This record gives sequence, C-alpha cells and structure tokens, in this order.
Amino acid sequence: MKTIAPINLLVPLICILTLIATLAGLWPAEGAPYPLTTFRREEVTINAGGLYYWDTVSSVAQMQANDLVTLVLGLPLLAISFWLALRGSLRGRLMLAGALGFILYTYITMCFGAQYNPLFLVYVALFSLSLFAFVLVMMSFDLKTLPAHFSEKLPHGWIAGFLFLAAAFISLAWLGRIAATFAPGAVPALENTTSMFIQAMDLGIVVPTCILSGILLRRRSAWGYLLTSVGLVKFTTLGISVSLMGLNMARVGAPDSAVMVGIFATLAVAGVIMTVMLFRCISEA
Repeated sequence: MKTIAPINLLVPLICILTLIATLAGLWPAEGAPYPLTTFRREEVTINAGGLYYWDTVSSVAQMQANDLVTLVLGLPLLAISFWLALRGSLRGRLMLAGALGFILYTYITMCFGAQYNPLFLVYVALFSLSLFAFVLVMMSFDLKTLPAHFSEKLPHGWIAGFLFLAAAFISLAWLGRIAATFAPGAVPALENTTSMFIQAMDLGIVVPTCILSGILLRRRSAWGYLLTSVGLVKFTTLGISVSLMGLNMARVGAPDSAVMVGIFATLAVAGVIMTVMLFRCISEA
C-alpha cells in the first residue's frame, strides 16, 4: 500500500479538533428552556443553555449523545487505527478510513444541522479535514492485491445480507417520515432546522453505499471488500450513536419511536458482529 504523507498531519489535527468539539458540547451548563412556535407552526422547546443554546432540547439530546460516542468510541478508534496504519497494518488502514467516515458524517451534520454557535469554524475545519483525509486514505489501497488479503472463509452472503437489510430499514424509516409530510396541513418535524438533512444524507449516501457494497462484495470485487470494510466500521459507530441518542431523548422527555431505536440498536449489535467477522478474515501478509 502506498503511504501518503499529508495523512500524518491531518489525522492528529482532526483528533485535536474533535476533542475540543466534543468536550465543548458536553460541558455542563445551566439554562431555562422555553417553548417556541416555528414559522412552520411546529411547537418546539429551545434549550437556552450551553454551547447548543439555540437548539431544541430534543436536538441537544441527540448532539450530546453523539458527542459522547465520538469522545469515548470514535476518537479512540481514530487514534488507534492511525497508529496501526503507521505500522503498516492493513486492518489499521481500513479501520482508519471507517473512523474518518464517521467523523466526516458527524461534522457535516453539525455544519448544517446545529444552530450557529462559536464552534462553527471548528465544525467546518473537521468537515474539510476529514473529507480530504478520507479521500487520501481510500487512495492509498492497492486494489489489485486487496482481495488476496481476505480469506475465502469470509461469510460474504451474511455480510452482504446485513448491508441490504440496513439499507432497507433506513429507506423505509426515512421515507415513511417524509411521506407523513404529504398529508394536507401536516407540519414537518424539522426541530428548528430548515430541512431533513439527515434523511438527505442517509438516502443519498449511506443507503446507496450499503447496496453497492453488498453487490460488489458478493462478486468478490476489490471495491466490494474496500467499501464493505469501511462501511461496516462507519455504520456500526453510527448505529451505536443513534441508539444512545434515542435513550438520551427519552431521558430529557422528548422520546423518539421506541421501535426505531430498538431496531437501530439491534443493527448496531449485528454491525459489531459482522465487523469482527470481517476483520478476522483479513491477512496482513
């Protein structure tokens, strides 16, 4: 595999900025939440405290849950995989790409979903740095030799089936939420944002990636092995994050669908299992 020098600068910088962003988001702050009717006539409760002052109580519960997962899981995964990649580990390089994908997804959502706050430029920097770092890491793989590193014992069908199932669930969940807005007089549940940006990202990027990865993996394509390895790491961290978001929303009195949270939690557990199975079938030789 080719070594790309800028990664050695980009990843440590991403780690530092991610640490700043997550600690600032989790920093305790007093506030007096108050109700607000948006211009779309949606009734929301503004947090009115801390970094996420202008966000709704529900949104803050989600963002702080994501901050916690990023701090205790995403950031260590990024640092450990970077260290392994520097030692020439293929597993480390694949995990690094997945961890960067998680950071990229997280701070795209913060750039466009969080109400403007003093860390806006930090979010933009993390968005940009993780995007270019992700592209550079993906460019570092030798696709001609990559399939040879994966054992024939790899359960291609099971992993592809999991990716298809995840794509189907996300599609149905988000399309159902969007379809509900088509009813006459319906008020979209936007939580003080301008549009359904999470649904746009998942339906436009995550779902197609899951489907494409599954198809290419079943064909034993080099891109199938690469996209599946990266996608499983990213999807598993995302699933854990969404599960914790649901629990935190319930804690603050703004619960989401218990069924949806339960399915995301189940997918997260299945994602961990599939990720372990896949990485155990990788040979460094």
